[in-house]
Amino acid sequence: MGPRYAGVMVVERGEQRLWGAMMKMRRTVAVACSALWFLSSGAAAASGALAYIGQQIVPTGTQAMGTVFGGLSGIDYAPATGRYFAISDDRSQFNPARFYELSLDLSLFQRSNSPGAAGVSVIGVTSLQVPGGGSFPALQVDPEAIRYDGTRLYWSSEGNRTAGNLQNPFVRSMDLAGNFVAELATPTRFNPAGSGTADAGIRNNLAFESLTLSIDGTRVYAATENALVQDGPAAAVGQASVSRVIEFDKAGGVPLAEYAYVVDPVAAPPVPAGSFATNGLVELLAIGDRQFIAVERSFSNGVGNAIRLYYADARAATDIGALDSLIGAAYSPIAKTLLLDLGDLRNDDGTPIVLDNIEGITFGPDFQGKPTLILVSDNNFSGAQFTQFIALSQVGAVPEPGSYALMGIGLVFVATVLRRRSTSLCNHGESK
Repeated sequence: MGPRYAGVMVVERGEQRLWGAMMKMRRTVAVACSALWFLSSGAAAASGALAYIGQQIVPTGTQAMGTVFGGLSGIDYAPATGRYFAISDDRSQFNPARFYELSLDLSLFQRSNSPGAAGVSVIGVTSLQVPGGGSFPALQVDPEAIRYDGTRLYWSSEGNRTAGNLQNPFVRSMDLAGNFVAELATPTRFNPAGSGTADAGIRNNLAFESLTLSIDGTRVYAATENALVQDGPAAAVGQASVSRVIEFDKAGGVPLAEYAYVVDPVAAPPVPAGSFATNGLVELLAIGDRQFIAVERSFSNGVGNAIRLYYADARAATDIGALDSLIGAAYSPIAKTLLLDLGDLRNDDGTPIVLDNIEGITFGPDFQGKPTLILVSDNNFSGAQFTQFIALSQVGAVPEPGSYALMGIGLVFVATVLRRRSTSLCNHGESK
């Protein structure tokens, strides 16, 4: 390692590359191992192999490091540090648009609707920077999702579609200080052509909610929450909506393919009838080659939230990237299978868990020897809501016979990743 001055370790250029490669390797292998379990036990998971560890609740209005803590619409785990990156969807209205670094102590999570927040610690807060430097002005960004590749952070902004304030959705990368690095090339069909009901492009507040990195780290996936205007209707009671999942080449930043994901109709009629209700694809988490855990969040006024996790498989889905409109088009959408309805979770006293606006999901650390998933809610900075962290784990289901072959494929994949990364490490260490 480099020399030290006044307690600060100086890492020389070659060692920085080595350290970055090591962090990427650690992230890739950790994610691959977690994903392998979810793939190999996918059939079992559908019959109840995800257990409820517990939850933590941070009240709205909580202050953290000079900011209003909340609006957490995306979260990602960093295995090298054991910490989490969580992005706030504050549109620079309360404080500058930002992300947090968090520590979660799963041993303090409780199966209770009054679990406290002792297991949640805020380690740091970082402002998102515009290209060229500086924080985002108010209402000029809508951060929604965040992912970490071991070196850089990738994040999405939903865009905006209101009169006088049209903003294109985007996916960008940044360094850990929040500085702009690059923007991926989103096809223009996603851009709002206007604020009229028939204008093409994203719907307001129903755009890039989802973001995930492929297990091998070569692809970035983003998805709209509901259909583009030219693709069909938004989700409603009795009405499904067709979202688009876009696959980017991570190195080149260019789109490679698009897939259709059918979002369920709203889970329950609102009360009173005709009041606000929505359902949307709010997050994706890659667990294999074009295979994901998809999070759908339905909300109905007077009823509350319904959160469902699906296994989503795009391997046999049609690439719809050449279609500017899906209305009347022939295509095969992403296949999906229900993994868990969070409404079925029960606390230790038998009461159902009270769900907030869950929008983020990530792999977590092993807990009591089992892989975990961590979910987080966006409280919309509303006094009627709260920031909720939910931890789930494997319950020890044995893979079905057909899954053993898949497990073998997964182990070969992990070994290949290790071998390639080891070679890369050697090459980085020798370069100048």
